[in-house]
Amino acid sequence: MSYRVGQGVDIHRFRAGRPLKLCGVELDGEVGLEGHSDADVALHAVTDAILGAVSAGDIGEHFPPTDARWKDADSTAFVLHALELVADQGFEIVNCDLTIVGERPRLAPHRDRLRAALAEILDVPMTNVSIKATTAEGMGWIGRGEGLLATAVVLLAARGAGGAQ
Repeated sequence: MSYRVGQGVDIHRFRAGRPLKLCGVELDGEVGLEGHSDADVALHAVTDAILGAVSAGDIGEHFPPTDARWKDADSTAFVLHALELVADQGFEIVNCDLTIVGERPRLAPHRDRLRAALAEILDVPMTNVSIKATTAEGMGWIGRGEGLLATAVVLLAARGAGGAQ
């Protein structure tokens, strides 16, 4: 069987006046993130993990922040593009493990909704998506509550060789 692993990391600072989107879900009442697109730090990390798994560069190569087409774009489109590349190479997503690091917002009340949304985007069962949250224990810019960091790992399998189940 053929497998591929990819890792992605993304960071964005908070910016008042923007909605906060994580995994394509808008979290009401929360301060949003600065970015050219919708700044969905979670989906950006997942996109980079998928692109890495198929050796297709990074999110900036496919969706440059200098391109006006991607201004305020829904980051779901980035993941869907990466999934097309996965399919073109004969692979499918097996699972995704996502970690979000920040002092706020509290993600526990939203975890199931975020997992369900990400599973739907990735077209895998919710049991194949893990979302964890942690803080920076007050250290550094994340610890001061200035933004969020996300890391993602994805596992791909050759289509028909034990993908999403």
